[in-house]
Amino acid sequence: MVYSVLADHKPHAVCLPSPFQSHIKSMLKLAKLLHHKGFHITFVNTEFNHKRLLKSRGPDSLNGLPDFRFESIPDGLPPSDENVIPDISVAVAAASKNLLDPFNEVLDKLNDTAASDSPPVTCILSDGFMPVAITSAEMHQIPIALLFTISACSFMGFKQYKALKERGLTPLKDESFLTNGFLEKVVDWIPGMKDIRIRDLPSFVRTTDATDFMFNFCLGCAERAPSASAVIFHTFDALEQEVLTALYPIFPRVYTIGPLQLLLNQIQEDDLNSIDCNLWKEEVECLQWLDSKKPNSVIYVNFGSIAVATKEQLVELGMGLSKSGHPFLWIIRPDMITGDSAISPPEFTEETKERGFICSWCPQEEVLNHPSVGGFLTHCGWTSIIESISSGVPMLCWPFAGDQQTNCRYTCTEWGIGMEIDSNVKRDNVEKLVRELMEGERGKKMKEKSTEWKKLAEEASGPRGSSTMNLDMLVKEVLLSRNQTYDV
Repeated sequence: MVYSVLADHKPHAVCLPSPFQSHIKSMLKLAKLLHHKGFHITFVNTEFNHKRLLKSRGPDSLNGLPDFRFESIPDGLPPSDENVIPDISVAVAAASKNLLDPFNEVLDKLNDTAASDSPPVTCILSDGFMPVAITSAEMHQIPIALLFTISACSFMGFKQYKALKERGLTPLKDESFLTNGFLEKVVDWIPGMKDIRIRDLPSFVRTTDATDFMFNFCLGCAERAPSASAVIFHTFDALEQEVLTALYPIFPRVYTIGPLQLLLNQIQEDDLNSIDCNLWKEEVECLQWLDSKKPNSVIYVNFGSIAVATKEQLVELGMGLSKSGHPFLWIIRPDMITGDSAISPPEFTEETKERGFICSWCPQEEVLNHPSVGGFLTHCGWTSIIESISSGVPMLCWPFAGDQQTNCRYTCTEWGIGMEIDSNVKRDNVEKLVRELMEGERGKKMKEKSTEWKKLAEEASGPRGSSTMNLDMLVKEVLLSRNQTYDV
């Protein structure tokens, strides 16, 4: 459904993503969907990421779509190399402390009819982990919808942080609790989540510090979310039905809208493709390399935009990939390796020069949809999980931190489309799991299950699917609620 609006009262959504690649990517997809429905869009990035975007995409990359504009606001971070991503806690703390006044200034500027050539702001679409936007919406009396770019099950995990603290399960008494079996304890009282262990919850529960910033920040975001006009999860009903049912009573309105790319695929609007948000330059040569490989023969390896690993960990992974005998496409960001950046023992280089392709960034969705890709070794970030489900590709899961542990649990145990690599990664285990994924009986079953989930994702995002209807309801019930002059 496309909403017809009066020319002098076009709805105007201001979008504020969290300052990280996957969050920006998901927010931009939702912004494009709203633009297609007749919204004027102002997309607000931090100055740090805006500069990276211009460097990656070129100076003309943000001007290709009418009524779709980009703004940047200072985040208070000190000047740094644009290729070095700030630590997540540093970036989150800076955003929480510094963005309210600059974001308010953007809203005030856009609402100044004498100085602005855009329609007045009618709604805010904010990342759920940008609580300053809720404050700003309250100050301006504007409806706000929060987009959580994490799974609903991970959000439910964050929502339990207060109860976990009250029951004495966190903070941990000391670091021995990380290894003495305590993390295997089943938490049997979380609504909609059965057989969840402490180790399966978002990893900030593993702190020994009651004042831990990320624990308290995530708890605060989850506690404050019900004060928004609506909450959006980048998921679809069939995937997380039990936990969604448990979440519905908590919020005034909940909308599952995903997978976002599959919803965009329903739109025949080439101009939407002119805007993208990759903060690194994509090395599209990897697609040509994939063209030379047999169907379902390649394992794709990517640990996202934030995770870092040691040289030793990547050597073990690399040697496991080498010993598996399967061709692989491996994405290694310039800032991914802590310490020595040399990861390739001579035997790795020699054994894999014909089978491996290593680059710093790639168009992930094109890679996952390439017929030669048969498996995905992932850090279990939610964007990667939902894109893999959309492509019908089974996974090997090596979670690092945050919500990735919860995503890993559901991918492997509930949805049957993944196998977990031990956090203490060893080459023999990697070799075994890659072989099982790519050629074993369990891998075949996972592929069949992945195909089933892909079909359900396509149904949800189809013309009469649940996610399509939820998007329409979000627009009508929340984002247009202040404006009575629209012909809807």
